[in-house]
This record gives sequence, structure tokens and C-alpha cells, in this order.
Amino acid sequence: MVRKVLLVVLLLVVALLGFATTKPDSFSVERSIDIAAPPERVHAQINDFHAWEAWSPWAKLDTTMAATYSGPAAGVGATYEWKGNSSVGAGRMEITSSTPPTSVAVKLDFLEPIEGHNVTTFTLAPAGNGTNVRWLMEGPANFMTKLMMTVTSMDRMIGPDFEKGLRQLKAVAESAPAAPPAPAAADSAPAATTTSPVVGPPTP
Repeated sequence: MVRKVLLVVLLLVVALLGFATTKPDSFSVERSIDIAAPPERVHAQINDFHAWEAWSPWAKLDTTMAATYSGPAAGVGATYEWKGNSSVGAGRMEITSSTPPTSVAVKLDFLEPIEGHNVTTFTLAPAGNGTNVRWLMEGPANFMTKLMMTVTSMDRMIGPDFEKGLRQLKAVAESAPAAPPAPAAADSAPAATTTSPVVGPPTP
């Protein structure tokens, strides 16, 4: 009897593994939201990983998570690495493209608990007096991802997090102070120029 039960279980496992191989080789998850703030203000919240702490749907899942920032403060080359509990795992993000105020692309590498290498793109477009933000994640589906897709979908797994993050981004961007207006151009003749030594940026 026990042997028959084990045989049935083995057949079910083999069938499940075989079914997993029929799943698509890639996936995509997308959500969008309208934000009552100009694209420049919204783009600034996405283009700086330090600002993600206020709106990322995963930022508060582990209050002891170790985070490391490197590269430029914002924009292309800025990187963020994290390592935390089982809810957030470990991984690395790097901004690979940034076109203010219309888009930001991020290379997203999950290292734990399941390895995955994806691309996240934020696309911003004017929407009335505000901004429409589209959050898209795309990537290859490895075998472990395909195995998970036999019981659920990546859209169901990640989509609610995107929705939460976009709602929080909306709250942050709409409450952020507006940028100060640019100084008016002088109408009078330009003043005489003086030459002064060139001073570089302060040494860290």
C-alpha cells in the first residue's frame, strides 16, 4: 500500500515538473497610475534610490534590512544593494537609463531566495495637469519561476506590490514641495565679467 502511494506521489511530481516546462519562457508585469504632480517631480522620486525608502512596497517589510548605495547619488550608474529577511531576500538594482522627465530603466537582480535577472522600466507621460506613471517589469522565466507559475502567475504575485508602490509614490509626489521658480532673466546690459580661479568640487 505504501509503495503504491509513493508511486502515485512520484507520478504527480513528475507530471508537475513536466507541466512546468510548458510555461512561457518570459514574463511581464505592468501597472499604472495617474498622479497629480508634474512629471519632473515624479521622475525625481524614481531616479534616486534614496527616495525609494518612502514609497517602495518592499521598504518596510524588514526594518533591519542592510542597504548599500553606491555610484552617483541619482541617475545612470546609481546602485542599490539589499540583504534582508525571507520577505525581501537579497539583490541589487542599478539605473541603466534615465531620461528626465519621461523614463527610468533599472537592471534588477534578485539573488535570494530565488535568483532572477529582470528589467524594470518606469514610463512617465503627461496626463491632464498631472502624470501617468507606468511600471513594467520583464524578465526570463527560469525553471523555478515556471514551477511557481503552475500554481499562480507572476502578475498575481507581483502586481499587488506594484499597485501598493504606485499608490505610495502618488502620495509622496503629490505632497512633495514644488521646485522653486527659475530666476528671471536680467533686462539690463550684462555686467562686466571677472576672472576667478576655477574651484573644483569639495573633496569628500
